[in-house]
Amino acid sequence: MPTLQVRDLPQELYNQLSFLAEKEHRSLAQETIVLLKEGIENRLNNRERRKKLLESFQGLGIDTKNLPSPEQMVREDRDSR
Repeated sequence: MPTLQVRDLPQELYNQLSFLAEKEHRSLAQETIVLLKEGIENRLNNRERRKKLLESFQGLGIDTKNLPSPEQMVREDRDSR
């Protein structure tokens, strides 16, 4: 099984990980694996959800290729204030 070494882990993050591991009666390694797996699954699920949402726009006649990026939308909102 592969091994992962993390350098320069912030102390606060280590403390939170240690707290969660103790709370769940897991080792640090076990808790890290669980959290990584959950985070990766959530990220992949979010991408799939966005893809389905964009596909649903096609039935509405909305051109998704010309939609502004989230960064552009935030910039426009900030500039309008």
